[in-house]
Amino acid sequence: MGSLASPKLLVVDFTNENLKPGSSVWSSTCNDIRVALENYGCFIALYDGVSSKLEESVFQAADDLFDLPTETKIKNIVEKPYHGYVGQIPFVPLHEGLGIDYATELEGVQSFTNVMWPNGNHSFSETSMLFSRAVAKLEHKVIRMLFESYGVEKHSESHINSTTYLLRYLKYRAPEMNETTMAFPSHTDKSFLTILHQNQVSGLEIKSRDDEWISVEFPPSSFVVMAGDACKAWSNNRVLSPNHKVTLDVNKGKETRYTIALFSFLSEKVQVPNEFVDDEHPLQFKPFNHVDLLNFYATETGRRSQNILKDFCGV
Repeated sequence: MGSLASPKLLVVDFTNENLKPGSSVWSSTCNDIRVALENYGCFIALYDGVSSKLEESVFQAADDLFDLPTETKIKNIVEKPYHGYVGQIPFVPLHEGLGIDYATELEGVQSFTNVMWPNGNHSFSETSMLFSRAVAKLEHKVIRMLFESYGVEKHSESHINSTTYLLRYLKYRAPEMNETTMAFPSHTDKSFLTILHQNQVSGLEIKSRDDEWISVEFPPSSFVVMAGDACKAWSNNRVLSPNHKVTLDVNKGKETRYTIALFSFLSEKVQVPNEFVDDEHPLQFKPFNHVDLLNFYATETGRRSQNILKDFCGV
């Protein structure tokens, strides 16, 4: 018996010259993005805002960063949960991650770099900030298109202006024989949006609304745009914040998987626009401060929750 083909994720070509606000291509793509985020919680973006040279530099930066001694990496401490160093965890031995908060701002990048390299590392700072700013431009476009598709485009600029970014360098080493292939367990992101860029080693799987696990293949120069729990709350439960995990295939070689991830967070309250609430769609979530969602997730109750938004801010 032949197996059913896995559904293909939406691929949006942001390099298309016809993708301009007001055009028919723009309108149809806005709709496509909304439907993809509602059903799969993510889509693939073809985007040329990151040059091949910058891409090469950011993966070299990842190599340099993870080559540092563990005693240096654990100095990546951030007040916000899950923003700093994550690693040396027995049940996820393949994974390490480090985070740069306020990654589109020079001060944020330099404060991280000065901890990792007290004598400075200008190329790392420059690469990290250039990459973060380039990917943030893609995030801005996606926000405008999603908001427009929902008819709430008047809120998009204030949303963008209150957004901060966390850049995370993520490493998944290849498993040894008889070692777990689970590089990172199933979870949802607490961000508004997450944008992922990986090297040539695959492993990301996402769970669609109909509970099907889909292996994500990244075409060259592509990024995965994924909704987080804050986006699900903002949309009054229209957008899916998908469960996703990383599994490595021990038979596909011994290469390390690197992912560079940009997470967006709001400095203002996350709240459902009035336009999303009516008799058919009663309000499901109370307004909340984004950092409070992270703090709740860091508690025992939050980690055990099967429906974190309902438990944290459900009406």
